[in-house]
Amino acid sequence: MSHVKPAFRARRQTAPQIGEIDRRAFLRRLDALLTTYEAAMLPPPGQMPGRRTIMERHVGYPAFRAFVAQRRRDVVGFGYGFHGESGQWWHDVVRDALTEAGGPEHARYWLDDAFEVAELHVHPAAQGQGLGRGLITTLCAGRPERTVVLSTLDAQTPARHLYRTLGMTDLLAAFRFPGGGPLYAVMGATLPLASRRE
Repeated sequence: MSHVKPAFRARRQTAPQIGEIDRRAFLRRLDALLTTYEAAMLPPPGQMPGRRTIMERHVGYPAFRAFVAQRRRDVVGFGYGFHGESGQWWHDVVRDALTEAGGPEHARYWLDDAFEVAELHVHPAAQGQGLGRGLITTLCAGRPERTVVLSTLDAQTPARHLYRTLGMTDLLAAFRFPGGGPLYAVMGATLPLASRRE
């Protein structure tokens, strides 16, 4: 039995840890975050410089909050978001679409006091360990906003399933953002998130 305990301790020590980072630490770790993003999303060639610019801009948005999952010093997952408001590209595009789909009151309910999760990714080598759930629940914990909203690929992915188990519903489906790209679902929930597992 004694030979089992050190191995167990070693596994526990290498389990990824989730921690909050501030705006400066986010920018310092941007290369590592983008590496995780690229591994998880497999974006088309040439998209990464634009993604870097977008993430740098997001750091300046109000009530920005970010968490990383690290194994030792390696980033294996991250998530961040901020308070949505008019003048932000995603916010304005989604508000127009929600208004068209359900009217201005519908759009106001979901977006007038919303925490917008901009990115949430786990490196493929670290998926299946509960990191996605840990990141989003930690990210949304204690937020003062009424709702949380995000967009995810409109497919039956593990991420979409996770969001549904947290009480999120589809606000828009088969939605294509300006500029082309794949179809997305815009999902939302009232805060705090549900805690059921499936």
